[in-house]
Amino acid sequence: MKKKRSFLEGFAAVPHSAWCLLFIIAPLLFVVYFAFTDTYGNFTFDNITMLSSYTHIFVLSVCFALIATVICLIIGYPLAFFISQCKPQTQKIVVVLLMLPMWISLLIRTYSLMAILDNGGLLNSLFEMIGIGRVKIIGTSGAVILGMVYDFLPYMVLPIYTSISKLDPRYLEAASDLGCNSAKTMLHVVFPLSVPGIVSGVTMVFVPSISTFYISQKLGGGSFDLIGDTIERQFQNVSTYNIGAAISLVMMILILISVAIMNKFSDDGGEIIV
Repeated sequence: MKKKRSFLEGFAAVPHSAWCLLFIIAPLLFVVYFAFTDTYGNFTFDNITMLSSYTHIFVLSVCFALIATVICLIIGYPLAFFISQCKPQTQKIVVVLLMLPMWISLLIRTYSLMAILDNGGLLNSLFEMIGIGRVKIIGTSGAVILGMVYDFLPYMVLPIYTSISKLDPRYLEAASDLGCNSAKTMLHVVFPLSVPGIVSGVTMVFVPSISTFYISQKLGGGSFDLIGDTIERQFQNVSTYNIGAAISLVMMILILISVAIMNKFSDDGGEIIV
């Protein structure tokens, strides 16, 4: 039988409920409203049908986000496993060092990366010193993807590290007793049990990567138009609010799908493959 909430418990939830209503539900409703109305407030599907002209932008954004997510996974999983194998005190130090960039504004981090990758930046200065010559980096797809990896890598490492560090060491002992070497233990025990962390990390990297606009503007040099850039541009003009809302609605659906997938895998909790 469910326990009825007391008056104080219900009253304590009022600020949280009001916050969700004003800053989460209401903005989402406004997005849906503008997506299905024209500039005069009349109901229409024209904004949705016009999205076909933005297909290449959606495809490019998804491709960039997927590449950045895969790179973060390739780098982040070994790093998370390495951290989990360190001494407890060392783990704390490494985790703090990993989180330090997250305490700095994304804008400042992106500007710092620009100072390194720019034509007259530190990296090109180093290339000149060793005789390679200047290399154009800013304004390329590689610079945009590098910016995504640089800014969102901690979001991949931390969930995976949490999953691996919580593994029962008896599983590893049992695998060793049954004749598994380090590679087989990693493949058949550690990796399956860390799947929830992987899915969480993939979602936490993919979602901001697909919706980013500042990274593509600064590191892409205006050469790439991603979904975030398109939404920002549409909302800068009052006459195109409705199209921007329609694109935002598609973004919301993509994010909800990603979160649903994350929750499904997180609930499954991983399964040991024998």
